[in-house]
Amino acid sequence: MVSDADVLRHLSAADYPAHRDDLVRTAERAGAPPDVLRALRAMPPVEYGNSGEVARSARTAAAPEETPAAAAAKARNRHQRVAQHLRGI
Repeated sequence: MVSDADVLRHLSAADYPAHRDDLVRTAERAGAPPDVLRALRAMPPVEYGNSGEVARSARTAAAPEETPAAAAAKARNRHQRVAQHLRGI
């Protein structure tokens, strides 16, 4: 699966706000591989205000190098975003 970074790397020349079809054309001009183009084409056909909106909308793996076991362990840790000193509260 393609990552967020892969998609955004091929959209570095994009001018936002941009419609999905414009983003696909920009990625094609940048020489994006088929996986990146497929992820962009799968997004809803709306206007995107910035690269963050594209990353959230594209069906990509945020961290493709993460193993399924590591993802499951992270999901079990209900305090994953709480500072250590606040975990006992």
